Amino acid sequence: MLILGIETSCDETAAAVVEDGVRILSNVVVSQIDIFAEYGGVIPEVAARSHLEVMMPVVDKALSDAGVTWNEIDAIAVTHAPGLLGSLLIGTLAARTLAILHDKPLYAVHHLKSHVYANWLIADNQNSVPSTRSSRPVVTGGTSLSRSSLVANGLGNTIPGCPIFPILALVVSGGHTQILWMTRHNHFEIIGTTRDDAVGECFDKVAKILGLPYPGGPSIAKAALKGDANKYKLPHPKIDGLDFSFSGLKTAVLRAVQKEAGVPISYPSHKLKELLTPEQVCDFAASFQKTAVEILLEKMQAALEEHPEAKSIVVAGGVSANELLREEAERLFCRERSGSLGQVFFPAPSLSGDNGAMVAAACYYETRSGVKPVNPYALNIYPRIEIDHD
Repeated sequence: MLILGIETSCDETAAAVVEDGVRILSNVVVSQIDIFAEYGGVIPEVAARSHLEVMMPVVDKALSDAGVTWNEIDAIAVTHAPGLLGSLLIGTLAARTLAILHDKPLYAVHHLKSHVYANWLIADNQNSVPSTRSSRPVVTGGTSLSRSSLVANGLGNTIPGCPIFPILALVVSGGHTQILWMTRHNHFEIIGTTRDDAVGECFDKVAKILGLPYPGGPSIAKAALKGDANKYKLPHPKIDGLDFSFSGLKTAVLRAVQKEAGVPISYPSHKLKELLTPEQVCDFAASFQKTAVEILLEKMQAALEEHPEAKSIVVAGGVSANELLREEAERLFCRERSGSLGQVFFPAPSLSGDNGAMVAAACYYETRSGVKPVNPYALNIYPRIEIDHD
């Protein structure tokens, strides 16, 4: 089954063609990072206009790179929730129009589902699943574990090297921080969520305090390589259960920087960077990154204690590209834990951010789970909506 996936929830215009939910035939992403680096964040109206300019060229390139025609596409999948209103409108309007013009079934996909299913996409040419159609090159992306075979039904634990149910999923991005419990494909139960800032948003805000460029995640990770992660002691929020809170951590960094610079708490945060040495910036970046990763993994450890029957841990979303998070998760959940827990899964870094391939992968497992296509004349968008259970 060939699915065209379209993603425009924020500031990436993306389209991809994926076969049977795992094999990437093309994956085209046009990012607006260069545009928003100057402003330190995304401007929704500008993002929507940028999507409008490149939407159809991106779709055309995805089809061309995959070497397929519209006659070979079996379905179209598009992100319809959550995200920026204008950005979602451009993607869904394009998908609806294409579904009508080419008489293709249309599937509306939740953005967080897509991030989770990036972990089912094939990693590289060596480990690629043989195509049931004509032979095409596979674009790098997906889990780094090999897959020697693919069982056709796609509903159970049928693909070697893929996550095994039941699954604990940690979704970490600029807009979301959640722990999901999955007992089967297309079944998601939220068991932990952030009460304020998402972890990716916290990375962006701390980077701005330190004078590091947008986006904050890669900038902080790069600066942290030269810093002392134990230089500044930052607090872990005391939140009951499996919920997160990152607002206090952001404020703690701000106060620590103000103290280090010898200025009062009323001193403007955007001017603090002028008072810090490069060494101090790196030390703060390393200390913050270490604390943020510890908070995420402490909650995942607590989730695992509540769900000891979990067979796999899946980490997804833009922050899943963070190398420290990957290293510490592997150390905690693979090397030090005994028992029935299997692998910890991360998408390839190229698939951690927003892309169309993950949308197509999520759509495939929706179709295998019996989800019906939507009416292209009536599809709505939902800038804020929780992931559904089925």
